[in-house]
Amino acid sequence: MSIAFCSRPAAPSHAGRAMLLGLLGVAMFSLTMPFTRIAVTELDPMFVTFGRALGAAMLAAAWLAWKRAPLPTRDALAPLGAVAGGCIVGFPLLTSYALRTLPASHGALLVGVLPLATALYTALRGHERPSRGFWGMAVLGSSLVAAYALVQGGGSLHMADLLVFGAVACAAIGYAEGGRLSRSLGGPETICWALLLSAPASLALLLWHGLPAATGVGLRAWLAFAYVTAISMFIGFFFWYRGLALGGVARVGQVQLLQPFLSLLGAALLLGEALTVGNCLFALLVAAVVFAGRKMAVRQQ
Repeated sequence: MSIAFCSRPAAPSHAGRAMLLGLLGVAMFSLTMPFTRIAVTELDPMFVTFGRALGAAMLAAAWLAWKRAPLPTRDALAPLGAVAGGCIVGFPLLTSYALRTLPASHGALLVGVLPLATALYTALRGHERPSRGFWGMAVLGSSLVAAYALVQGGGSLHMADLLVFGAVACAAIGYAEGGRLSRSLGGPETICWALLLSAPASLALLLWHGLPAATGVGLRAWLAFAYVTAISMFIGFFFWYRGLALGGVARVGQVQLLQPFLSLLGAALLLGEALTVGNCLFALLVAAVVFAGRKMAVRQQ
Protein backbone atom coordinates (compact mmCIF):
# COMPACT_ATOMS: atom_id res chain seq x y z
CA MET A 1 0.00 0.00 0.00
CA SER A 2 1.28 3.48 -0.91
CA ILE A 3 0.89 6.49 1.33
CA ALA A 4 1.66 10.15 0.73
CA PHE A 5 4.91 11.10 2.43
CA CYS A 6 6.29 14.50 3.42
CA SER A 7 3.98 16.33 1.06
CA ARG A 8 1.18 16.83 3.61
CA PRO A 9 1.25 19.79 6.00
CA ALA A 10 0.51 17.54 9.01
CA ALA A 11 4.09 17.12 10.17
CA PRO A 12 6.27 19.99 8.89
CA SER A 13 8.73 19.62 11.77
CA HIS A 14 9.20 15.96 10.88
CA ALA A 15 10.02 16.84 7.28
CA GLY A 16 12.22 19.74 8.36
CA ARG A 17 14.20 17.54 10.72
CA ALA A 18 14.76 14.99 7.95
CA MET A 19 16.08 17.66 5.60
CA LEU A 20 18.32 19.12 8.32
CA LEU A 21 19.82 15.72 9.12
CA GLY A 22 20.36 15.09 5.42
CA LEU A 23 22.03 18.47 5.03
CA LEU A 24 24.39 17.81 7.95
CA GLY A 25 25.37 14.51 6.37
CA VAL A 26 25.93 16.16 3.00
CA ALA A 27 28.05 18.89 4.61
CA MET A 28 30.32 16.19 6.06
CA PHE A 29 30.43 14.26 2.79
CA SER A 30 31.21 17.42 0.82
CA LEU A 31 34.81 17.42 2.03
CA THR A 32 35.37 13.81 0.98
CA MET A 33 36.60 14.74 -2.49
CA PRO A 34 39.14 17.38 -1.35
CA PHE A 35 40.46 15.22 1.47
CA THR A 36 40.63 12.14 -0.75
CA ARG A 37 42.57 14.19 -3.29
CA ILE A 38 45.04 15.16 -0.56
CA ALA A 39 45.34 11.58 0.70
CA VAL A 40 45.99 9.94 -2.69
CA THR A 41 48.77 12.37 -3.55
CA GLU A 42 50.94 10.43 -1.06
CA LEU A 43 49.00 7.25 -0.25
CA ASP A 44 48.01 4.47 -2.63
CA PRO A 45 44.29 4.47 -3.61
CA MET A 46 43.94 0.84 -2.51
CA PHE A 47 45.23 1.68 0.95
CA VAL A 48 43.01 4.77 1.18
CA THR A 49 39.96 2.67 0.24
CA PHE A 50 40.43 -0.39 2.40
CA GLY A 51 42.39 1.30 5.17
CA ARG A 52 39.62 3.76 5.84
CA ALA A 53 37.00 1.00 5.62
CA LEU A 54 38.87 -1.05 8.20
CA GLY A 55 39.45 1.95 10.47
CA ALA A 56 35.77 2.88 10.31
CA ALA A 57 34.84 -0.75 11.00
CA MET A 58 36.80 -0.56 14.26
CA LEU A 59 34.83 2.54 15.24
CA ALA A 60 31.62 0.77 14.25
CA ALA A 61 32.45 -2.26 16.40
CA ALA A 62 33.07 -0.03 19.40
CA TRP A 63 29.78 1.83 18.87
CA LEU A 64 27.74 -1.37 18.45
CA ALA A 65 29.30 -2.84 21.61
CA TRP A 66 28.58 0.35 23.55
CA LYS A 67 24.94 0.36 22.40
CA ARG A 68 24.63 -3.41 22.81
CA ALA A 69 22.95 -3.47 19.44
CA PRO A 70 21.24 -6.74 18.47
CA LEU A 71 22.39 -8.64 15.41
CA PRO A 72 20.64 -7.72 12.15
CA THR A 73 18.06 -10.15 10.80
CA ARG A 74 18.75 -12.40 7.84
CA ASP A 75 16.57 -10.19 5.64
CA ALA A 76 18.91 -7.27 6.34
CA LEU A 77 22.01 -9.01 5.00
CA ALA A 78 21.36 -8.30 1.31
CA PRO A 79 20.76 -4.54 1.81
CA LEU A 80 23.79 -4.39 4.11
CA GLY A 81 25.82 -6.06 1.38
CA ALA A 82 24.64 -3.41 -1.07
CA VAL A 83 25.70 -0.66 1.34
CA ALA A 84 29.08 -2.31 1.83
CA GLY A 85 29.67 -2.83 -1.87
CA GLY A 86 28.41 0.58 -2.95
CA CYS A 87 29.38 3.03 -0.21
CA ILE A 88 32.27 1.34 1.55
CA VAL A 89 34.12 -0.23 -1.39
CA GLY A 90 32.81 0.93 -4.78
CA PHE A 91 32.55 4.69 -4.34
CA PRO A 92 35.79 5.16 -2.34
CA LEU A 93 37.85 2.91 -4.62
CA LEU A 94 36.72 4.47 -7.89
CA THR A 95 36.99 8.05 -6.67
CA SER A 96 40.40 7.39 -5.12
CA TYR A 97 41.77 6.31 -8.49
CA ALA A 98 39.96 9.11 -10.34
CA LEU A 99 41.29 11.80 -8.01
CA ARG A 100 44.88 10.89 -8.71
CA THR A 101 44.50 12.92 -11.92
CA LEU A 102 41.16 14.71 -11.57
CA PRO A 103 40.84 18.02 -9.65
CA ALA A 104 38.61 17.66 -6.60
CA SER A 105 36.33 20.44 -7.83
CA HIS A 106 35.73 18.71 -11.17
CA GLY A 107 35.05 15.39 -9.50
CA ALA A 108 32.64 17.04 -7.09
CA LEU A 109 30.63 18.47 -9.96
CA LEU A 110 30.30 15.06 -11.58
CA VAL A 111 29.03 13.62 -8.30
CA GLY A 112 26.19 16.13 -8.60
CA VAL A 113 24.20 13.57 -10.59
CA LEU A 114 24.04 11.29 -7.52
CA PRO A 115 20.60 12.45 -6.29
CA LEU A 116 19.02 11.58 -9.65
CA ALA A 117 20.83 8.24 -9.75
CA THR A 118 19.63 7.45 -6.22
CA ALA A 119 16.03 8.36 -7.03
CA LEU A 120 16.18 6.38 -10.29
CA TYR A 121 17.45 3.25 -8.55
CA THR A 122 14.84 3.65 -5.80
CA ALA A 123 12.04 3.98 -8.34
CA LEU A 124 13.25 0.96 -10.31
CA ARG A 125 13.30 -1.07 -7.11
CA GLY A 126 9.71 0.02 -6.46
CA HIS A 127 10.44 1.59 -3.07
CA GLU A 128 9.22 5.11 -3.87
CA ARG A 129 7.13 6.72 -6.58
CA PRO A 130 8.09 10.35 -7.21
CA SER A 131 5.60 12.54 -9.05
CA ARG A 132 6.28 13.93 -12.52
CA GLY A 133 7.01 17.31 -10.99
CA PHE A 134 9.57 15.78 -8.67
CA TRP A 135 11.25 14.00 -11.57
CA GLY A 136 11.26 17.24 -13.50
CA MET A 137 13.14 19.02 -10.72
CA ALA A 138 15.54 16.10 -10.27
CA VAL A 139 16.31 15.93 -13.99
CA LEU A 140 16.67 19.70 -14.21
CA GLY A 141 19.05 19.93 -11.27
CA SER A 142 21.17 16.99 -12.34
CA SER A 143 21.26 18.19 -15.95
CA LEU A 144 22.48 21.59 -14.80
CA VAL A 145 25.27 19.98 -12.77
CA ALA A 146 26.27 17.61 -15.58
CA ALA A 147 26.31 20.40 -18.17
CA TYR A 148 28.41 22.58 -15.91
CA ALA A 149 30.87 19.74 -15.38
CA LEU A 150 31.23 19.27 -19.14
CA VAL A 151 31.86 22.96 -19.64
CA GLN A 152 34.49 22.96 -16.92
CA GLY A 153 36.06 19.87 -18.46
CA GLY A 154 36.41 21.43 -21.90
CA GLY A 155 33.40 19.63 -23.34
CA SER A 156 34.82 16.11 -23.07
CA LEU A 157 34.92 13.24 -20.60
CA HIS A 158 38.03 11.20 -19.77
CA MET A 159 38.69 7.89 -18.00
CA ALA A 160 38.74 9.63 -14.62
CA ASP A 161 35.29 11.05 -15.38
CA LEU A 162 33.99 7.57 -16.18
CA LEU A 163 35.41 6.28 -12.90
CA VAL A 164 33.49 8.97 -11.04
CA PHE A 165 30.25 8.09 -12.86
CA GLY A 166 30.83 4.46 -11.87
CA ALA A 167 31.33 5.63 -8.31
CA VAL A 168 28.03 7.51 -8.50
CA ALA A 169 26.23 4.32 -9.57
CA CYS A 170 27.76 2.45 -6.61
CA ALA A 171 26.82 5.17 -4.14
CA ALA A 172 23.27 5.41 -5.49
CA ILE A 173 22.69 1.73 -4.75
CA GLY A 174 24.23 2.00 -1.30
CA TYR A 175 22.31 5.16 -0.40
CA ALA A 176 18.96 3.81 -1.56
CA GLU A 177 19.29 0.40 0.08
CA GLY A 178 20.77 1.86 3.25
CA GLY A 179 18.14 4.57 3.48
CA ARG A 180 15.34 2.06 3.25
CA LEU A 181 16.94 -0.39 5.68
CA SER A 182 17.61 2.36 8.22
CA ARG A 183 13.86 2.80 8.76
CA SER A 184 13.76 -0.55 10.54
CA LEU A 185 17.39 -1.12 11.58
CA GLY A 186 18.35 2.48 12.39
CA GLY A 187 20.77 4.79 10.58
CA PRO A 188 23.85 4.27 12.78
CA GLU A 189 23.22 0.51 12.94
CA THR A 190 22.96 0.30 9.16
CA ILE A 191 26.36 1.81 8.42
CA CYS A 192 27.98 0.06 11.40
CA TRP A 193 26.84 -3.43 10.43
CA ALA A 194 27.74 -2.76 6.78
CA LEU A 195 31.24 -1.76 7.87
CA LEU A 196 31.63 -4.92 9.95
CA LEU A 197 30.30 -7.01 7.07
CA SER A 198 33.01 -5.61 4.79
CA ALA A 199 35.81 -5.75 7.40
CA PRO A 200 37.15 -9.26 6.63
CA ALA A 201 37.49 -8.49 2.93
CA SER A 202 38.98 -5.06 3.69
CA LEU A 203 41.58 -6.60 5.99
CA ALA A 204 42.48 -9.33 3.51
CA LEU A 205 42.86 -6.88 0.62
CA LEU A 206 44.82 -4.46 2.76
CA LEU A 207 47.29 -7.14 3.81
CA TRP A 208 47.52 -8.49 0.27
CA HIS A 209 48.21 -5.08 -1.19
CA GLY A 210 50.62 -4.08 1.55
CA LEU A 211 50.81 -1.22 4.03
CA PRO A 212 52.43 2.13 3.18
CA ALA A 213 55.98 2.82 4.27
CA ALA A 214 56.39 4.08 7.82
CA THR A 215 58.17 7.17 6.49
CA GLY A 216 57.67 9.33 3.45
CA VAL A 217 54.01 10.21 4.03
CA GLY A 218 53.37 13.68 5.40
CA LEU A 219 51.06 14.71 8.23
CA ARG A 220 48.69 16.43 5.81
CA ALA A 221 48.00 13.17 3.97
CA TRP A 222 47.45 11.28 7.24
CA LEU A 223 45.03 13.93 8.50
CA ALA A 224 43.10 13.72 5.24
CA PHE A 225 43.02 9.93 5.61
CA ALA A 226 41.72 10.33 9.17
CA TYR A 227 38.88 12.58 7.95
CA VAL A 228 37.68 10.18 5.24
CA THR A 229 37.89 7.35 7.77
CA ALA A 230 36.10 8.86 10.76
CA ILE A 231 33.78 11.40 9.10
CA SER A 232 33.16 10.36 5.50
CA MET A 233 32.95 6.65 6.22
CA PHE A 234 31.39 6.68 9.68
CA ILE A 235 29.92 9.74 11.41
CA GLY A 236 28.46 11.33 8.27
CA PHE A 237 26.28 8.29 7.66
CA PHE A 238 24.71 8.62 11.12
CA PHE A 239 23.09 11.85 9.98
CA TRP A 240 22.56 10.87 6.35
CA TYR A 241 20.77 7.57 6.82
CA ARG A 242 18.64 8.98 9.63
CA GLY A 243 17.53 11.78 7.34
CA LEU A 244 16.73 9.33 4.53
CA ALA A 245 14.76 7.15 6.94
CA LEU A 246 12.66 10.08 8.20
CA GLY A 247 12.05 11.91 4.93
CA GLY A 248 12.38 9.33 2.19
CA VAL A 249 15.27 8.56 -0.14
CA ALA A 250 14.03 10.48 -3.18
CA ARG A 251 13.10 13.68 -1.35
CA VAL A 252 15.97 14.01 1.15
CA GLY A 253 18.39 12.78 -1.50
CA GLN A 254 17.79 16.03 -3.40
CA VAL A 255 19.75 17.88 -0.69
CA GLN A 256 22.81 16.24 -2.19
CA LEU A 257 22.50 18.52 -5.20
CA LEU A 258 24.20 21.05 -2.92
CA GLN A 259 27.17 18.78 -2.24
CA PRO A 260 29.23 19.68 -5.35
CA PHE A 261 29.18 23.33 -4.39
CA LEU A 262 30.09 22.73 -0.78
CA SER A 263 32.90 20.59 -2.18
CA LEU A 264 33.97 23.45 -4.44
CA LEU A 265 34.33 25.64 -1.38
CA GLY A 266 36.27 22.91 0.41
CA ALA A 267 38.56 22.43 -2.61
CA ALA A 268 39.22 26.16 -2.71
CA LEU A 269 40.09 26.34 0.98
CA LEU A 270 42.07 23.10 1.23
CA LEU A 271 43.64 22.80 -2.21
CA GLY A 272 43.64 26.33 -3.58
CA GLU A 273 41.41 25.37 -6.52
CA ALA A 274 39.57 28.26 -8.16
CA LEU A 275 36.23 29.37 -6.72
CA THR A 276 34.63 31.80 -9.17
CA VAL A 277 31.58 34.03 -9.03
CA GLY A 278 30.04 31.80 -11.69
CA ASN A 279 30.40 28.80 -9.40
CA CYS A 280 28.60 30.63 -6.59
CA LEU A 281 25.77 31.80 -8.84
CA PHE A 282 25.37 28.31 -10.18
CA ALA A 283 25.17 26.99 -6.62
CA LEU A 284 22.28 29.37 -5.92
CA LEU A 285 20.48 28.17 -9.04
CA VAL A 286 20.79 24.53 -8.01
CA ALA A 287 19.68 25.41 -4.47
CA ALA A 288 16.51 26.89 -5.97
CA VAL A 289 15.86 23.65 -7.83
CA VAL A 290 16.34 21.66 -4.62
CA PHE A 291 13.84 23.92 -2.84
CA ALA A 292 11.31 23.41 -5.62
CA GLY A 293 11.85 19.66 -5.49
CA ARG A 294 10.91 19.62 -1.81
CA LYS A 295 7.43 20.85 -2.74
CA MET A 296 6.74 17.96 -5.11
CA ALA A 297 4.83 14.88 -3.95
CA VAL A 298 6.71 11.65 -3.23
CA ARG A 299 4.87 8.44 -2.43
CA GLN A 300 6.36 5.58 -0.43
CA GLN A 301 5.32 1.95 -0.37
